[in-house]
Amino acid sequence: MRDIIVIAHNIRSTHNVGSIFRTCEGFGVAKLILSGYTPYPALPSDTRLPHIRDKITAQIHKTALGAETMVPYEYHETLVLGTPDLAGYEIVALEQHERSINLRDYAPSDKIALLLGEEVQGITPELLEACGTIVEIPMHGHKESFNVSVATGIALYALTI
Repeated sequence: MRDIIVIAHNIRSTHNVGSIFRTCEGFGVAKLILSGYTPYPALPSDTRLPHIRDKITAQIHKTALGAETMVPYEYHETLVLGTPDLAGYEIVALEQHERSINLRDYAPSDKIALLLGEEVQGITPELLEACGTIVEIPMHGHKESFNVSVATGIALYALTI
């Protein structure tokens, strides 16, 4: 089984974050890294006001259904892709881009860090430059993209079969 880390950067919706937690748990993801303004469940060293922390944790729990307690996670205000934690992982962005390859055509390595970006604007050009590979899910309907949590499920399925 592949060693997969998911990085959720600048995800706005607590419901998307909860769904990503649940999907990561279902696919055996080793760790979920939340960064930027992505909401995150309570942490032992949490500095947020208790009522805000508790409200966000409850909203994430609504879709995670406990997976937020099962998947190891960490939060970083700033995303740095060159950290020792990611050493040896191929950084793979999930994004529609001129450099992207079809997810079906991607030959994954044994250690992958899958980078997800903001719901509307996607992954910034600066972060895309730092990624070794960019994959995209082919669209066959009229919409331009999938919801980030749905896309995460599709990508993790493809990466774990």
